[in-house]
Amino acid sequence: MWIPSELALVAFLLECSSHARAIPPECDPNYILHQDEVDCMELLRINGSSSSLQECRGLWDHLNCWPHALVGEVVSQPCPRFLHTTGRVFRNCTEHGWTEPYPPHEIACEYGFNESLPLEALRSQSYFLVVRVMYSVGYAASLASLTIAVTILSLFRRLHCTRNFVHIQLFLSFILRAALIFIRDSVLFSSEDHFHCGIYPVSCKLATALTNYCIMANYSWLLAEGHYLYSLVSVSLFSQRRHLWWYIILGWGSPMVIIIGWSCARYLHEDEGCWETRRHEWIWWILRVPVLLFIIVNLIFFLCIIKILLAKLRTQDMPGNEFNHYRKLAKSSFLLVSLFGLHYILFAFLPNQVDDKSYEIWNFIELAFASTQGFVVAVLYCFLNGEVQNEIQRRWRRWRLRQRLQVGPRRQCGSISQSGGGPTNISLLNKRPNTPQSSLV
Repeated sequence: MWIPSELALVAFLLECSSHARAIPPECDPNYILHQDEVDCMELLRINGSSSSLQECRGLWDHLNCWPHALVGEVVSQPCPRFLHTTGRVFRNCTEHGWTEPYPPHEIACEYGFNESLPLEALRSQSYFLVVRVMYSVGYAASLASLTIAVTILSLFRRLHCTRNFVHIQLFLSFILRAALIFIRDSVLFSSEDHFHCGIYPVSCKLATALTNYCIMANYSWLLAEGHYLYSLVSVSLFSQRRHLWWYIILGWGSPMVIIIGWSCARYLHEDEGCWETRRHEWIWWILRVPVLLFIIVNLIFFLCIIKILLAKLRTQDMPGNEFNHYRKLAKSSFLLVSLFGLHYILFAFLPNQVDDKSYEIWNFIELAFASTQGFVVAVLYCFLNGEVQNEIQRRWRRWRLRQRLQVGPRRQCGSISQSGGGPTNISLLNKRPNTPQSSLV
């Protein structure tokens, strides 16, 4: 079952980055085993042995320390310390000595001691590092363009309306999503001593939870955009100001409730790593279900909007070529796809049985779309918006006019002083700038 790729990529990136970190001595398995061997030999020396036939002498088997035991006794030892697991291994003391440990360490400790990193794993490691560079570039472009777009929509008073307020909230959700992706990566992958001996600090869990919240908020604001546009098209009487507060509650409040429930479930039932593992699938359903609902409902809004627009085209006697009207409709539909996030439908129902090569391709495409979606939305709904372009041009002409009015009087004032002009010329100079400035701006 599908979940946004940013959430699924963290686990493998953590594994990849761990190979590049310097291992502190107290975290090195060889160092830990050596210390355990020294302690075992000292313990066996202190306890001593009667060397009777009714006894199995203690030993160190390079993994566990087995104390002296009597024949018929069953001795258990925990898994080696460096594995950080809770399993136990057993041996029986018989007349012929110690039996082989059971269950084997590979089963009891869930670890294969003879396993080495295969070429396939190395290839996957390089693949995910390339993917990380790709989505970092995409999120950087989205972050820069969205910041400029929010600044434009916020500073220009004539652009203040409910529609642009909803756009600003959507842009902010994209900004937070991109920013938290960078913060999460810096927390998880930058510090060599951050994850000391496999113990994960609270900061990395908090970074994962906040990243998931921003991703959820982004999807909820895509749903708010879909409902807003559908309401404008389908409902004639629409209180935009009243609905804005409901959008704010939906866009920022509902993800908070979801993330709180997910964090509680993680803390109580799967408090492992940086909360990036997926041992219990039902915990991930807490995030999957809302995301899938947001996408499906937005798809319904999109289809309803297209249906309404087609009905209006057929009922109204509109001038011009019919082909041009349908071309404009297709263009508008294409623009709505990015605003509604409908391209996620392509990835929402990707089966689990897909092979690794296909998964890598789909994962790369999805992350490319997700990381650059903010940039595309900023370009389409701010930089290419006619209303925004007109306001920028108006401000530019106004600024140029002010510059000319400031430069013009200074030159004239200099010529008057050189010619010895009197009070009459000065009074004309003071009146001159008022007329064109009031008429053009």
